Amino acid sequence: MSLSLRDAHRHADRILERVRGGAHDGNEVVAQSWTRCVNEYRLDPARRHEPAVVSRAELEDRRARRADVIACARYEMTTLFQQLADTESAVVLTDTDGVIVHMVSTPEFGAEVGPLGLRVGGRWSEAAAGTNGMGTCLAAAGPVSVRREDHFFPEFAQLTCSAVPVYDPQGEIAAVLDVTSRSSLMQQHLLVLLGMTARMIENRLLDARFRAAHPLHFHARPEFVYTLHEGKLAIGEDGRILAANRSALFQLGLQSMDEIRDRRLDELFETSLEDMLQRSSSASFHPVVMYRANAALRFFAVARRPASDPHAPAQAVAPVATAAANTARAAARGGVRTPDGTTFGDPRLVRHLETARRVVARRTPVLLTGETGSGKEVFARALHEASPHAGGAFVAVNCASLPETLIESELFGYRAGAFTGAQRNGRRGKILQADGGTLFLDEIGDMPLELQARLLRVLDERQVTPLGTEETHPVDFQLVSASHCHLPTLVREGRFREDLYYRLAGIELALPALRERSDRRELLHAVLAAESEGSGTLTPEAERLLMDYAWPGNVRQLRHVLRSAAALADGRPITREHLPSLQAAAAPPALALPVAPAQPAAAPAEPLPVKLNPIQANERQVLLQLLEQHRWNVSNVAKALDVSRNTLYRKLHKLHIEVSHPD
Repeated sequence: MSLSLRDAHRHADRILERVRGGAHDGNEVVAQSWTRCVNEYRLDPARRHEPAVVSRAELEDRRARRADVIACARYEMTTLFQQLADTESAVVLTDTDGVIVHMVSTPEFGAEVGPLGLRVGGRWSEAAAGTNGMGTCLAAAGPVSVRREDHFFPEFAQLTCSAVPVYDPQGEIAAVLDVTSRSSLMQQHLLVLLGMTARMIENRLLDARFRAAHPLHFHARPEFVYTLHEGKLAIGEDGRILAANRSALFQLGLQSMDEIRDRRLDELFETSLEDMLQRSSSASFHPVVMYRANAALRFFAVARRPASDPHAPAQAVAPVATAAANTARAAARGGVRTPDGTTFGDPRLVRHLETARRVVARRTPVLLTGETGSGKEVFARALHEASPHAGGAFVAVNCASLPETLIESELFGYRAGAFTGAQRNGRRGKILQADGGTLFLDEIGDMPLELQARLLRVLDERQVTPLGTEETHPVDFQLVSASHCHLPTLVREGRFREDLYYRLAGIELALPALRERSDRRELLHAVLAAESEGSGTLTPEAERLLMDYAWPGNVRQLRHVLRSAAALADGRPITREHLPSLQAAAAPPALALPVAPAQPAAAPAEPLPVKLNPIQANERQVLLQLLEQHRWNVSNVAKALDVSRNTLYRKLHKLHIEVSHPD
């Protein structure tokens, strides 16, 4: 693993020559580290390095002193390691002396690098191991990458280390997070991932150390609340600020915790803790507006009761959250939170989100497939929050809900007077609005063929030309598309361009329907908490009915059902009687589907079409019952399911439910 003897001597001569000459090219952080190693630590790169490892007793003492940091980092490190998918790498956590207190790697790679001291208990400060990712990160108090022969000792010259500091809620370095591998590539993308993971660890550490405090989440943009980018304050019962994360300090224009520690919330913002708690509860814990004191700065925020308060309303699982996420590596702790509070706890969804996060970092388009209401837009938002374009806008376009005559102007925009009815000042299209962010094209299969050609040209050229003008505008956005249709089938039928399909499907991910998700129970309770302002409870019979229901409208339908049930229950436990639509669906066919001869559809008692599988047959039965409840008014059924009529008609056709004429 180390250099040959001749190369080792050359390596040592190069370092000593550059330190003594004082002139350095390349990485200035590495050059400064070499100087420290020679002049301050009296290290000699020509001498064989003997790894330093602390005793077992000392290691246990160090791990005990960093127990909460390790606990907060453990799952994030495991998920980061899985995300990297590199068997010749290790994710490492050191204390502030550079001693490794936790490490994740394959057994094989661990056995290879263990003799170098890259194992739990190994000491990697600069004084002990020369220039290296972990020790130099501590010395420089910032992110560093040390590639191969940038290491001080030749024994490490076939390793590349990237490391970032992890800060505690008081703004002090609590640990260093590092990835060491055999890669020779530039590590900027890895530093970004490490930085995201470090922020997730820091947020978890703030929660762990201040469980008795009120958490306040805020950001200048509402969609960033509950994401990795949010500012977070821990506030005491008396309204005094106890701690903050780095994003909070950055957004407030502060350099350190010393500038706000023990100040009251109403000294920073034009609001009080009591007011924020009341308004947050009234808004179902969606972001509400608050203003910076003595400044014209607007923020969106949510305040909550302490996590240790047994009466505190249920909170959404943190991501990204992502990851997602919201963002990205909350999978190992049971879920990924998205910006609207939805939780991804299903292993397939978590894996899909991690896969999508990896590919969007390489500017690869993502195509999502799944039933209507299964959460494709929610998933896309979580992906946006964890992408390199998270700082830009998330722009969603539903290609099925827009009239064909408006899709072109919506996507590409137009200049003033481009057509009759155009706005006086023209309009920026959705593609230009998404510049620097994410463009989400929902129900892309419903886009007319002629517009598919224009979209393909935009994707290839990365330029957009508004209607009525010849001016072109360069655009840079992350593309995420979604469809409930099977696009290859549309391609074979000539209804979708094959070249556009391959341009959209850099990677194609199928999202499971609600009835297929393993986290149904947890999601059910999370949605209920959001729709009932944290006060909703279920009787065992009601929960069983909700769990057994097929949910043809998926998560979207679940939200509407629970919102109605919470209103009917009015603070009391929700019973079966508060779920009338589900009771009707669960009733015996003879009762649930009375024959209505005057209605324009086939009788529900007809034999099931042979092409339907058991799941589709169940969907068909549920839709028939919903149609019966709404006297076969397709518009009302579409509203109840929160889908477009076109989408519902397609579903009816697919399930062989005949409606003689549009309503």
